[in-house]
Amino acid sequence: MRIAMISEHASPLAAGCGPAARGLGGADGGGQNVFVAELAAELGRQGHYVTVYTRRDAPFLPDRVRPAPGVTVEHVPAGPPERIAKDGLLPWMHDFGRYLEQRWAADPPDVAHAHFWMSGLAAIQAAQPPGSRRVPVVQTYHALGTVKRRHQGGKDTSPASRVRLERALGRAADTVIATCSDETAELSAMGVPRDRVRVVPCGVDLSLFGPGGSPARGDPAAGRHRLVVLSRLVERKGVDTAVRALAHLPDAELAVAGGPPRGDLDREPEVRRLRRVARDAGVADRVEFLGRLGRDEVPALLRPASLVLTLPWYEPFGMVPLEAMACGVPVVASAVGGHLDTVVDGVTGTLVAPRDPEAAAAAVRALLDDPAKRAAMGSAGGDRVRDRYSWARVAAGTAEVYRHAAALSEVAA
Repeated sequence: MRIAMISEHASPLAAGCGPAARGLGGADGGGQNVFVAELAAELGRQGHYVTVYTRRDAPFLPDRVRPAPGVTVEHVPAGPPERIAKDGLLPWMHDFGRYLEQRWAADPPDVAHAHFWMSGLAAIQAAQPPGSRRVPVVQTYHALGTVKRRHQGGKDTSPASRVRLERALGRAADTVIATCSDETAELSAMGVPRDRVRVVPCGVDLSLFGPGGSPARGDPAAGRHRLVVLSRLVERKGVDTAVRALAHLPDAELAVAGGPPRGDLDREPEVRRLRRVARDAGVADRVEFLGRLGRDEVPALLRPASLVLTLPWYEPFGMVPLEAMACGVPVVASAVGGHLDTVVDGVTGTLVAPRDPEAAAAAVRALLDDPAKRAAMGSAGGDRVRDRYSWARVAAGTAEVYRHAAALSEVAA
């Protein structure tokens, strides 16, 4: 199949692919970048041809990059060629859609897969031009405005029209891919027909993430366990919950990876806030901020950890628990969103209520005091990821959705 992927703010090149790679961990750089990069690469390996359209956000970027066999990344001139926060990109989506419409007029793809709601607006605009063949559209939201508004309230910086437009997209797309069962319920509540939704999870690069031989690391002289958080540094990710939990864990230290490069951490507002939280909790000497990591550096961070903590207020899917489990490390995760599908409570990790440092600390304490249980959870987590979450399996499931959407589109025509 010839597949067009639209990912307006999340370039797959930021996931470490190709000469324009820029690394992960910024406010708008994270799981979606990895998702698009890995899915495109695996579809290419399976014999499909994928073009990923992402916005040109720097003047030096080439028009096209080929980071993997069968995959082309095309930089779309929509708005100024500079970094713009994703919540500020809506005014440029019409230009993005016009560009796609012109590119597809003579040679339309077999299917268009939009990642995030603003990509969906551009895809729908381009897929149904008068007088041209209709392109079937598959929509993956990656995050929903209804959920974001519920949890962030007045701090939600999304455009006011987001929820209304997401509802319209759910009805206009041929098929919607939800990444977890919790999202299907949310989509149904939004009015998206259930028979239009298919569940296909995110995946894990099993050639990169796997168990290693390193023992659990910490400060041997101080007898400390090492806990790890890997996250974008935004408030809703709940990193402060992990920091506050550390106050109840005197024999543990916390490594926090994500955010800007290490040399720029002092200028990052969220890092300054988290350092204040650590000082107020009396744990500043046991919290280390590592800054942004390259993709290939992440397994070495995860493998030696005693536990990986991922405690967001809400999480559309959450790739970190899978990456930790693939490395044989159990997780303590908030019982929200995709974590409810990926983490089997008591088997591959422990689920806790979000924004509850005491509950998180109690879960960590129980596991730190039971090395045999941690080892069993690590082994079970690795088995679960290898069985269910390889990119080969995810890409095959996604390609099946594409064929389903194309068949529906032909019937509708």
